[in-house]
Amino acid sequence: MGKLWTILSYLHSVAGPTVTLIYPLYASVQTMERSSKVDDEQWLPYWILYSFVTLMEMMLQSLIYWIPIWYELKLLFMAWLVLPNFRGAAFIYNKFVREQVKKHIGKLAAGSVSNNGSADEVKITSTSPKEKLKKAKRRLLSLFIPRKIML
Repeated sequence: MGKLWTILSYLHSVAGPTVTLIYPLYASVQTMERSSKVDDEQWLPYWILYSFVTLMEMMLQSLIYWIPIWYELKLLFMAWLVLPNFRGAAFIYNKFVREQVKKHIGKLAAGSVSNNGSADEVKITSTSPKEKLKKAKRRLLSLFIPRKIML
């Protein structure tokens, strides 16, 4: 039983990097060599979602520590995103992310057009790097802290 457990734990530790990195990297390189856009719609959203999951995992690490089967759940989710039979990454991007991106791009485009209504003239505003950093910090804090408490 000891050897079997050792082999299973080894396979378990190899499965994560294989499913989340090695196969997607290989498939992404293969996609770059083809002219088909179908594969692009799978792998670019995969890397976006992989980055998002990794970022959330880093931010919520102290909470995730208490979920006993987190690694297995993440592995199953990432396998669903990766496997060509399911095309989960393309599905999530088309159903959820694309709508939000279009909505926010529309707001940005509407806000950047000058007051006379001409779409040809875009109002360019320059801000200092310190102001940009302050705005970025406020946006990040607004995700976690209610407005009443924010400085």
